[in-house]
Amino acid sequence: QVELVESGGGLVQPGGSLKLSCTSSGFTLDYFAIGWFRQAPGKEREGVSCIGSSDESTYYADSVKGRFTISRDDAKNTVYLLMNNLKPEDTALYYCAADFFTDTTTCYSGNDFYTAYDYWGQGTQVTVSS
Repeated sequence: QVELVESGGGLVQPGGSLKLSCTSSGFTLDYFAIGWFRQAPGKEREGVSCIGSSDESTYYADSVKGRFTISRDDAKNTVYLLMNNLKPEDTALYYCAADFFTDTTTCYSGNDFYTAYDYWGQGTQVTVSS
């Protein structure tokens, strides 16, 4: 069975930190670009960050730049999203997504995150509240 699984969400106070993990079963993430997305109640899904497969380029939404860090550990088949200085507006269901690019497609282009990923996880809830 091919799937992505997120973990690491929870309840945290403003200013706190969480580290989300994205792992896979049925395939390895080595050659896949990975994106992190979030969706808050009543809002559209938005791209948060992504990391390429070959050059491991990283990209961030302006709203999280300087606070969030995406990284990958292929030996552990895991992609992480370290979230520091969390704010109430970061509260959302966070998803990871994976795709294997065979051409020049990148996970971020023209100020937009790539969204047509082949694989999506079920999400992990992040709640920032005092």
